[in-house]
Amino acid sequence: MSERRDGHVILGINVLTLGYLPAAWQTDLLGIHSPTDADYWRRIGALAERGTLDAIFLADGAALGNPSYDANNSRFDPTVTWSHVARATSRVGLIATASTTFNDPFELAERLLSFDTVSGGRAAWNLVTSRDTPTANNFGLDDVLARGDRYQRGSEFADVVIALWESARTGTAIRHHGRFFDIEGRLHVPPSPQGRPVIFQAGGSPEGRALAGRVADGVFAAELTKEGAIEHYREVKQHALAAGRSADAVKILPGLLLTLGSTEEEARRRSDELHDLGPASYSAQWLSQSIGYDVSALELDEPFPAELLEAPVDHATFRGSIGFRQSIFERIRQTRPTVREYLRETRYTGSGHGGFVGTPEQLVDRIEDWFHSGAIDGFNLQPDRLIDGLEVIADELVPLLRARGLFRHDYETDTLRGHLAASSRTPALAASPA
Repeated sequence: MSERRDGHVILGINVLTLGYLPAAWQTDLLGIHSPTDADYWRRIGALAERGTLDAIFLADGAALGNPSYDANNSRFDPTVTWSHVARATSRVGLIATASTTFNDPFELAERLLSFDTVSGGRAAWNLVTSRDTPTANNFGLDDVLARGDRYQRGSEFADVVIALWESARTGTAIRHHGRFFDIEGRLHVPPSPQGRPVIFQAGGSPEGRALAGRVADGVFAAELTKEGAIEHYREVKQHALAAGRSADAVKILPGLLLTLGSTEEEARRRSDELHDLGPASYSAQWLSQSIGYDVSALELDEPFPAELLEAPVDHATFRGSIGFRQSIFERIRQTRPTVREYLRETRYTGSGHGGFVGTPEQLVDRIEDWFHSGAIDGFNLQPDRLIDGLEVIADELVPLLRARGLFRHDYETDTLRGHLAASSRTPALAASPA
């Protein structure tokens, strides 16, 4: 472990409605209407705030799709859900995903700033670009923009939204005439209680990392190894420095899929039980989508072919997350499992995001190691089943982190931007090689 850092870790929760595993709904702890039940969402917000967590994060997608065996089919618009949760909480940050590909910057800037105002300065936008054909079909298009065009639109979109938020503060109209948008005017929403809403970014491609360094306050990253996380951490921080910002201006929070138990054996048993309740094909289907290759065509008891692992990604045809693909292939290269072994291993070590199965004490060890190694500023935790997994995080994990000086004992600020500023301090970075 490297030298200890100042500050404390940032902790968020990725609220995938009921949990990240498809069988999360199969429990007596939930009712049939829990995903759309106001009491369920109030409970999630209250649990997060009981643990003094920094933020809760809600993903979104604009594809109609088809019904599937999934714990997260029922969805509200994140800003609607979080506006409701904001009434039942007072400190926890509320992060909502919205795409730059199929939204209008003026409307989104107004909606997010309105949400920020009514929540008392606790709103954040998770900036994503839509990459899948079904989403494009939902908007009457045959396909999405090419990756380069999506990120150019996303970058310009972010600039317009930030300028509009500034217009609410100054009362001065913006005049923007770019490749994708022509906007003249200003927002008439009250200015943000936290300066402007926080921006997170969730893309792992080179374009996404550069955009994060330029405009984001945080990155929802995908990391399977500490070495890869350290490299990504330094890359985004260097992009921030190149953009004239401080390295500490952008916080790196990889996702971490969790199954916790009082013993490691209990945690593995819980993980196995939840996986076994889901479809047997789930892992193979997810992996195929994530790497852009049909895993069912591979020999289960042979290693992954070198030509697959070394093949460059085709940016014109690959529709998955480049960050997920990179982290998966990096893990496979390190451990060299057979296909069958890797599919079994993902029960315990994660998919595109890292995974953890064990005790809260063991998880604290991992968080401490990665934090002081300069791999993270915190984690965006994803419980296997949210309703009881979040309780363990709030009531068992957080006190252990506090005991090691890794987490605060109470909220120190009232806004999400304040939470981030009061947290971790980025270690000094060496200059990038010429």
